[in-house]
Amino acid sequence: MKLHHCLFVLITTFFVPLGYASNSVMSEPNVLKPRHSSLFKGALQYLALNEQQSDLWTPLANQGWKPCVDSTSPSSLLPESSGYIQVFLDGGLNQQRMGICDAVAVAKILNATLVIPYLEVNPVWKDTSSFEDIFDVDHFINVLKDDVSIVRELPDEYTWSTREYYASAIRSTRVKNAPLHASANWYLENVSPVIESYGIAAISPFSHRLAFNNMPKEIQRLRCKVNFEALTFVSHIKSLGNMLVNRLRYPAVESKGYLQQVVDPKAGKGVGKFVALHLRFDKDMAAHSACDFGGGKEEKKALARYRKSIWQGRVSNSRFTDEELRNQGRCPLTPEEIGLLLTALGFDNSTRLYLASHKVYGGEDRISALRKLFPQIEDKKSLASAVERAQIKGKASLSAAVDYYVSMHSDIFVSASPGNMHNAVVGHRTYLNLKTIRPNMALLGQLYMNKSLNWSDFQEAVLKGQRNRLGEIKVRKAKQSIYTYPIPDCVCQQDQDACSIFM
Repeated sequence: MKLHHCLFVLITTFFVPLGYASNSVMSEPNVLKPRHSSLFKGALQYLALNEQQSDLWTPLANQGWKPCVDSTSPSSLLPESSGYIQVFLDGGLNQQRMGICDAVAVAKILNATLVIPYLEVNPVWKDTSSFEDIFDVDHFINVLKDDVSIVRELPDEYTWSTREYYASAIRSTRVKNAPLHASANWYLENVSPVIESYGIAAISPFSHRLAFNNMPKEIQRLRCKVNFEALTFVSHIKSLGNMLVNRLRYPAVESKGYLQQVVDPKAGKGVGKFVALHLRFDKDMAAHSACDFGGGKEEKKALARYRKSIWQGRVSNSRFTDEELRNQGRCPLTPEEIGLLLTALGFDNSTRLYLASHKVYGGEDRISALRKLFPQIEDKKSLASAVERAQIKGKASLSAAVDYYVSMHSDIFVSASPGNMHNAVVGHRTYLNLKTIRPNMALLGQLYMNKSLNWSDFQEAVLKGQRNRLGEIKVRKAKQSIYTYPIPDCVCQQDQDACSIFM
């Protein structure tokens, strides 16, 4: 980490691996002209004259509820299993995470034994990591032992039921017609008979295949128990995550052959604070959005070609103009735009940002404006050496798991655009009453299109539009995901004795 970026006081010393100090991600970026040049100049002037608002870092007050996901009966009272359920989960880590929760719920509905879910290899990320490579299986089974019977693998009589077996021909034991957001009754009517006939049913595809509405209370709470209590990462992911969190809270600079700890005097009580920022601005997101990001004709053509190659051009957003999409809040925020938002909210240029994201489309050129506003940007590569990151190298799911872990331990989480990681982390932080900034996408889209807007008016509009979007209770509406909006299904009033918090 570069010393001239740190406005801190040296208070103690300690040894850490020398690979931590700096990395190419912190090197001098190429210069890319800001798209919102007037606002950008105003933001730089504001940062030069103002300090951060201290109330931004104040934790959320108790909002009168707590997690409520206790089991209803001991495992000894579980009824005899009707057979086995297998699920094959596609998508990235966070989509698979939601599929795992639904799989447990379906096993409960069917009174079946769940086999540890199979994670498909994503065609984009090409990560072959299994459930056991990412999640602590023993913890998963133990936390859920009073709710559902779960096994690591099938008994010998069913070992023929594999991914390859179902890929090679049509099989009677495979259920592939599960509709999106199917009801509990659908599973009872269509999957139970398969289990009764063969002793096993394999459901594939299995993504978003269980409804959020009209579910028994115990099923809803079980889904939350899986997501927020049973799914914990394996030890090496947590160890790397804790290392990154420590280095974000206690930055260090090299001095005389070792690293010295430095702490921001503004942080208070000797503990530094940081924001986890999920920049969902990869090539997939940029192309699928069909928005214009200011990269000129060549960028538009490149993204259009990518849309055609991946989705055969079938992207609903492409029917709308860029202006229409921005008015509807359907364009992901660029790094520059998220930087302007954070500045308007009152964060200053001493704020430490952790980038929890895959490769940003446009690379360092695209990040350069954000880095000018917030020089203390870190990520896994800048905080940890190659040796320390060896176990997650080339593993997109493991890398995403580390980002998830750090995001859950940040003082504030900000997501530039909705998506699976946004949904998962926002829901988890809501469940634990942690501060999260949810950008008002429609408002920001309209503000960024107004080229005559000055900094003062922009900031006033942002502060007004972002009011009550800092982690305050947001009750789930019909058809919304329980994993993003766990209130009221998975919580109860503070004074209810039946509830307990699993930490």
